Amino acid sequence: MITRPARTTRVEMHRIRDGHLHPVADVLATEEPLEIRVERRDGREPERIRLSVTMRTPGNDFELVAGFLFTEGIVPSADSLARIEYVTDLPGEQQHNVVNVVLDASVHFDADVLRRNFTTTSSCGVCGKGSLEALVVQGCRPPSGAGPLVRAATLCGLQDSLRAAQRTFQQTGGLHAAGLFDAEGRLLALREDVGRHNALDKLVGERLLAGDMPLADRVLMVSGRTSFEIMQKAAMAGIPLVVGVGAPSSLAVDTARAFGMTLIGFLRPDGFNVYANARRIRPDP
Repeated sequence: MITRPARTTRVEMHRIRDGHLHPVADVLATEEPLEIRVERRDGREPERIRLSVTMRTPGNDFELVAGFLFTEGIVPSADSLARIEYVTDLPGEQQHNVVNVVLDASVHFDADVLRRNFTTTSSCGVCGKGSLEALVVQGCRPPSGAGPLVRAATLCGLQDSLRAAQRTFQQTGGLHAAGLFDAEGRLLALREDVGRHNALDKLVGERLLAGDMPLADRVLMVSGRTSFEIMQKAAMAGIPLVVGVGAPSSLAVDTARAFGMTLIGFLRPDGFNVYANARRIRPDP
């Protein structure tokens, strides 16, 4: 029987207190590679490519893969995913570190083109302008509708709600989180991972597989800073309002402005910075 990689790993270490070494045990967030393979079966010889390898925290792997394929513009909907499965003809723990995705027969791709396009988009193109143009090619559009109108006080309370729900972070202190909220500040879903982008892919994948897309009336909050990649994935999911605990990058701001998204950074209990489209924020009375 093959044991799946756990979300946490126990390690022995030494702690310095009052200048003395003390042997103790600690719990760390597990980091393992996940290889994503894509396969098409349309009556011809199956065509399979090794698309990507990402370092992730084990758990919610199928959601991670589904969200990744969707936010990278490789599949347009959950209907495009005929089957997601672990590759079991591998030794030991590797069986749960390789996932094969069988695409629906209606999905057409050229393996060489897909590899080339993925390499270009995942490396953010050759410049900021090229990155934004690549999003349009992927099918990214401004969020549908006006999006939620959220009170400033509600937004200030999101960080506490996110932190309280981060069970693995409470054990390890070493995971990022992506949380989906409604306009009243209620936490609808949360995913954790060693990578911010993986946490978001897991979150989007969960909603995609549940048939709940686009996320046009939701608020996304991510721990840490907000990068272009986070904004890209949020835009593909139709999320109109993104909140980060840390700073946004310049290209993240450009993306928010180009696609009509509200972007908030440096969230604190007493305030935050608004870098794009403040119209979705309702001032407190």
